[in-house]
Formats: sequence, C-alpha cells, structure tokens
Amino acid sequence: MSTARYIAAIDQGTTSSRCVIVNDSATKVGSAQKEFKQHFPQPGWVEHDANDIWETTSNVVFAALDQAGLTIADLAGLGITNQRETTVVWDRETGQPVHRAIVWQDLRTDALVKRLAEDGGVDRFRGITGLPLSTYFSGLKLRWLFDHDPELQQRAEAGELCFGTIDSWLIFKLTGEHATDVTNASRTMLMNLRTLEWDADILETLNIPAAMLPRIRPSSGHFGTGIGDFEGIEVAAALGDQHAALLGQRCFRAGDTKNTYGTGSFLVMNTGTELHSSKHGLLSTVAYQIEGQPAHYALEGSIAHTGALIQWLRDEIGLISHAADTEELAAAVDDTGGAYIVPAFSGLFAPHWKSDARGTICGLTRFVRREHLVRAALEAACWQTRDVIEAMTADTGTALDALYVDGGMTVNELFLQLQADIAGVPVVRPANPETTVLGAAYAAGIATGVWDSLEALEELDIETQTWEPKSDRDADYPQWKKAVTKSDGWVE
Repeated sequence: MSTARYIAAIDQGTTSSRCVIVNDSATKVGSAQKEFKQHFPQPGWVEHDANDIWETTSNVVFAALDQAGLTIADLAGLGITNQRETTVVWDRETGQPVHRAIVWQDLRTDALVKRLAEDGGVDRFRGITGLPLSTYFSGLKLRWLFDHDPELQQRAEAGELCFGTIDSWLIFKLTGEHATDVTNASRTMLMNLRTLEWDADILETLNIPAAMLPRIRPSSGHFGTGIGDFEGIEVAAALGDQHAALLGQRCFRAGDTKNTYGTGSFLVMNTGTELHSSKHGLLSTVAYQIEGQPAHYALEGSIAHTGALIQWLRDEIGLISHAADTEELAAAVDDTGGAYIVPAFSGLFAPHWKSDARGTICGLTRFVRREHLVRAALEAACWQTRDVIEAMTADTGTALDALYVDGGMTVNELFLQLQADIAGVPVVRPANPETTVLGAAYAAGIATGVWDSLEALEELDIETQTWEPKSDRDADYPQWKKAVTKSDGWVE
C-alpha cells in the first residue's frame, strides 16, 4: 500500500470540472476549476459533450497538482464525485461518445414517463429502486436514446457500447475499466436497492442490454489503476455529489442529516444499514458503501428552488442588487410582516410532488415592504427544509439532533439562525465549505490507507460553527402550510 499521504478529489459538476488535493489532515493544498459548454438543442433539453467533461477534468487534476507542487506519483489515490443521473453512451473499442450526454435536468423523457406510468403508476418501480418514475433518472434517458436511434439498440445488444453516469465515463477514461459505484447506480432506476445489482426485470421491461452496464462497486474501494497520463494512480472512490457531501459532513450514523443549499436544496438522512421505503414523498437511495462493509442507505428530499428564489429577487424582480444584500435587508425587520413566499416556479418537489403548483406570495398588506419580502424569501428555504425534515421523521421515527449544512446560502448567518429556529434543531456549518470534494477524498483515503476507518475521520480536527434555536416557530408552521395549499393546483 502506498505511503503517499495526499488524495486528489475530482468534483465533476453540471457546469464545471474541479479538482482539490488534500493531505492526511483533510487540508486543501491545491485546487483548480474549469467551466465547460452547455448545450440546449430544444426547449427542455440539456446536453453536455462528454469529451469536454473529460478534457476539463484531466486539465484541472494536473493544474491542482501543479499548484500543490506535487505529481501523480505523490498521490495515494483519486476519488470522484459527480453530477448524478447524467447519461453517457460510448463506443467500447474507441472510447468515443456516440451521442452528447443527456443531463439530469433534461425533460425529454416526459412522454416516456407517462407511458410507463400507465401500467402501475409513477411508483411502478419504486419498491425495487426507491425511485418514482421521473425524467430525472438515467435509465429512461438511455431508453429514449434507443427509441430515437434503433442502431444504438442493435450495437448495444452486440456488446459494442457502454452506458454509464459521469463517474463511469471518468473511470473508463482514467483506467479503461467499466465500473460505477452503488450511489450512482442507485440513481439510474435500474438497480435493486436490496441486492445492489442491476434488476433483470426492469432491464427486460425497458429492453436495456445488461452487457452495456458497468460493474457495480462499493463507493470506497478499488475501481482501477490509471493509464496514459494517469499511469499508476489508483482510482479509489466514486460517489454522487449529494452522497459525497453526506460523507464530507461526516454524517456516518443513522439519523445524521445534511442539507446542501444551492439553486435548489438536497436533504439527505443517513438511515444506517436499514432501507426505509418512504411513505411521505422522499426518495430511498444508497448513502455510501465502504468495501467489505454493508451499504448504508439514505432518505433524500429534493427542493427545487431555494437559492433560485434569491436569484429571482435579484435578476427578474430587481428587489436586491447582490445575493449578499439579503442578510442586511432581512435583519432590518423583526419578521416577514405576515408574508409567505412559496417558490413553486416549476411545481413543488419533496415532499409534496405537485407539478401543477406555481409560485405564490401570501399574506400581503400595505405594511409589507422590501425588507419583509427578502426575509420571507430566506424563510421560504427554511420552511421547505422543515417540510422535508418532518417527512424524514415520519418515515424513520428519528428526530434530528442537528442539521449539517453547506452550499452558497450558508454564508448568510441570519439565514442559518432562521433555519435553526424554524427547524427547531441546531444548525452546524463547517468552516471548510468543501464538503463534496472532502467526501470523495475521505472515501478514497480510506480505500488507500490514508485513514484507517470512518472513526479515524471523526478524530480529525474539523472546525465547525453551530446556531442553536433561539425562538420557537411552531406556531407559524400552520400558516406556511396554508400558503403551500394556495400554490397547489394552479395549472389546469
């Protein structure tokens, strides 16, 4: 086993590729980031050039190493975290994509979702995969490609093509191996959550050849050894981005829960080695798996618009000039003046799942001014988070001890206090916001012996700051729920 004490963590996101180098104290010693082009060939369609993704990823790894004054030989291993559900199909022999990658945001499979739901409803595969039928998931994107190019189906059946999510694409380019991990596989809607294997019945229903699918591996373990410019490096981890953030927040125990506040928000609760099938609008998924150990499962609640509401106030309404203005403006008033904003711009996600909902502002009086509306926008993220927390508690019977947070909105300390008050739990923010790349680094470090175990990671001196609840907002919760009902059913 290598004596090197550095880990490279690739964070391949929706708009950019990034690499961070950390040492055995989990301290960043080098980083680089590069954006790549987005393609929008039709309304609702979103595509990436997989070669752009590979080129930018390769470039940022070496740029980060240069900044750190290191070489490939200095690395104990490399971990990958990635945008989830984005679908890549490539030629097994040449390693070239046969179509642009279809991105997780893409809506082109909507008609396919409706057709499949005619037999068994949207929960047709949920008992096996933990997922409802949705345009999100990779398996349906692959089926769409076959439906619109029958030659691809024939080539796949002949064993000429590989399918994978972004982790698989990068692993193939790095090592020549065709593999994925349990977290990314759990987002394809093709994997059985209990067996952690591709489900033969679903593959038959969707007419997807098993031969084109990657081998499913634990999140932390051996994926392959580097080739070409990456000669000798061990690719030792792969996780979807939200799963990596859970590890990066060191949410290793059942009940530990993190929320990432970006354009939308993703709450993920570690449910331990027990799989919970949600009855309250959440997704069941794999949290992570360490090689040689049972998989840990999770419940996930996705919120469509949190940071996006702040962007809307800035870009479309002109209520603020900069996102940072929200803290000072919201602090200028004691409450929202009775106003509630429900940002259902394209419907409501977890736990409501109301595609016919639209955004509403309720409780307006002449007393309400700009500062009240800005505060209501911050509170909207907090109330939506509470909705998901309530669903998680109902599904598991476990009340949160704390909410671990990261993402762009968490620079606003007033917002974090509002979240603590509204959720009724302490809110914990790490001093180092790099939770996603840290999760990939932790998983790779455990696989390569940089750290012995998850318990060793708990002993690292990671600085955090905590916001304790200062006021009880339970009395306001019914009003929020009432505002949500006003947004429901808007689209006929």
